[in-house]
Amino acid sequence: MSARNRLVIGLLLASAFVVILNETIMGVALPELMIDLSITATAAQWLTTAFLLTMATVIPITGFLLQRFTTRPVFITAMSMFSLGTLIAALAPGFEVLLVGRVIQAVGTAIMMPLLMTTVLNLVPAESRGRMMGNIAIVISVAPAIGPTISGIILNSLEWRWMFIIVLPIALTALALGVAKIQNVSTPKATRLDVPSVILAAFGFGGLVYGLSNLGEAAAEMGPIAGWGPLCVGVIALLLFVQRQLRLQKTDSALLDLRTFTSRNFTLSTTMLAISMMALFGTIILLPLFTQTALGLDTLTTGLLLLPGGLIMGSMAPFVGRAFDRFGPRLLLVAGSLLVSSAFFSMSMMDDTTSIWRVLLGHMTLSAGLALLFTPLFSAGLGSLPRSLYSHGSATVSTIQQVAGAIGTAVFIAVMTTQSAALLATGAGDTEAIAGGITTAFFYGTIISLFAIPLAFLIRRPTEPADGERMPAGH
Repeated sequence: MSARNRLVIGLLLASAFVVILNETIMGVALPELMIDLSITATAAQWLTTAFLLTMATVIPITGFLLQRFTTRPVFITAMSMFSLGTLIAALAPGFEVLLVGRVIQAVGTAIMMPLLMTTVLNLVPAESRGRMMGNIAIVISVAPAIGPTISGIILNSLEWRWMFIIVLPIALTALALGVAKIQNVSTPKATRLDVPSVILAAFGFGGLVYGLSNLGEAAAEMGPIAGWGPLCVGVIALLLFVQRQLRLQKTDSALLDLRTFTSRNFTLSTTMLAISMMALFGTIILLPLFTQTALGLDTLTTGLLLLPGGLIMGSMAPFVGRAFDRFGPRLLLVAGSLLVSSAFFSMSMMDDTTSIWRVLLGHMTLSAGLALLFTPLFSAGLGSLPRSLYSHGSATVSTIQQVAGAIGTAVFIAVMTTQSAALLATGAGDTEAIAGGITTAFFYGTIISLFAIPLAFLIRRPTEPADGERMPAGH
């Protein structure tokens, strides 16, 4: 690659890491926010739910944005929105303004990830794409994984506002560097924005994420309609959205072109990626809860306990990328899926007497398994698409990540809540009941992760089709 292209990708990687980090940074801070802002647990959870909801709503539109506009203005818009949201959150006098800040942050985050993936696909040759996708895997997997660690360290000595105050200068620096250094590396084309598709995407993906996020927690307090109502609306809107895209893509005017799924490799990789994201986000939610409630650890110790796993994912990603370029995806995916399943099974055997070293080992094993999965899945899936579908493929993958994360969170929380209630009814203590609920959720995680193993044998090294060529069925 030229020096210009390396600089563009480097700035996009650094900026994406900063914005994705904020997706999970709020989890450890919720108890402190409930006290400081005098809000309920349900209201506090909205600081995470609203972020995911906004991401799921905005990401489908990025396929249009990346085709209609060049790299530079899209980057400036994304980082400006994220920086503005961070500033609002840092200065927020109360819950409502803080929530607005989180929503604006999420708009910038939603644009950044598809921009990064599409730019890499356009600039990096296919034979060395695995190495660069390894760097993207660091952003997508490590940033959310170490979010609770960073917030735990900050909250140990500072108030919650510092989570945003510390991030703000980093975001502004990235924005300034982008304004000064980023050049346009894409060629825009005239594309019409289909407004009905935007509305259906908002209700479809937004309703799906909102409903799933509420099934595990808020539905218990607000009644079944809190989860199932939005979920049904989301499913219906999503079916209408798909029907409309199938019609519009015949004239190349779809908001999200679903011809990406005519690639077998893309479909299999995306399915396996969804399973992996369910595992990652379910663990991010439940493992800190287990260590703090069942084992009695504080936020700082919990954050430090999760740090080695994040470091493993980050350190492995470049090597996994090189291995993909040399050997292809199958060996890496089979090994990774087996490690993930074994880690979940090990964590399902924990209880309130488990040592922190066993928890650490389980999380490190899970992190190593996920590190072996993410890079090959991104590289094999997106690399199987023709250039004209890169932006739509990136938007589709990013959308499925958010929905899968919401599904993982909802399933794990719902199983934990149900099992904990059942144990309490039998006379178990609070700590024992919570520990039992969480480990039961990890057992369900074991079952879910097993579905990825046969898929690992079916994904092949991509052979990039030229534009205008019809993708073969086995591609």
